[in-house]
Amino acid sequence: MPEHRTEREVAGPWSLATSRTFWEGFGPAALRYQPVNGTLRTVFLVERDWSTAVVTVRQEDTTAHLTVTGEGDLAAATEQTARFLALDIDATDWPAVGTRDQVIAAAQAKLPGLRPCGFHSPYEAATWAVLSQRLRVPQAAQLRTALIDRHGHEGAFPAPALLRTLELNLPGRKAEYLRTVADAALDGTLDGTRLRELDPAAAVAQVQQVKGLGPFAAELVVLRGANHPDAVPRHEEQLLDEITVQYGPDATLDQVSPAWQPFRTWASVHLRAIRALHSTTKERD
Repeated sequence: MPEHRTEREVAGPWSLATSRTFWEGFGPAALRYQPVNGTLRTVFLVERDWSTAVVTVRQEDTTAHLTVTGEGDLAAATEQTARFLALDIDATDWPAVGTRDQVIAAAQAKLPGLRPCGFHSPYEAATWAVLSQRLRVPQAAQLRTALIDRHGHEGAFPAPALLRTLELNLPGRKAEYLRTVADAALDGTLDGTRLRELDPAAAVAQVQQVKGLGPFAAELVVLRGANHPDAVPRHEEQLLDEITVQYGPDATLDQVSPAWQPFRTWASVHLRAIRALHSTTKERD
């Protein structure tokens, strides 16, 4: 199997261990991320050619060691890995957000080195958005697992060219919407590099043109699929609730988020992660 090894210097705070703990609590992550002897291993589809790749990531101080294997474009797979692990972001100024905002400072202290990790691609984010509509996360995860088991390759999600041809027995209009998502992936509408380069609002508007993807789903695709570092999620009720908890009952997203620039997505993810930690602690108590 062809192999591509790369060393990448990561600018700013980064902890693979902290990030891995966060990913393990992320609904679709169970089959995607597997810790092995202090490393991280995941199987994914390469956007450039929709081949299957396997990447292993290891941290040594500020250096990320990436080993990618597969039959497709391994250089593209390496760059895609850096994007969905947020290793391509210069986060030297991320601590300054905490200096301006003590709520974010507390979150940074509780989650040292966390880099928001997203889906492997906007395509996979969009398929998850469709599968999880009107379903609880465990139910959606079961549907996703079944698709991988029956139609995936080596643990990767089915490629769009295959997905669009499948006759799927899914609730509601999910099968129809998955086909439109597959078409959008194939025609470049969901290309991660392009969505990352667009203004976030323009990227969200573009994604909303895909049938079956509403405002919440479109934000998920851009913020967690393209892993855009500086956008404001306006349709996450749990985030809005956490803002009132952390900043006071009269606080709004528009009031607090300017201090988070140019890492508004990162700050939002940290607040959601803190909320999840609090929920887990309450359940244990």
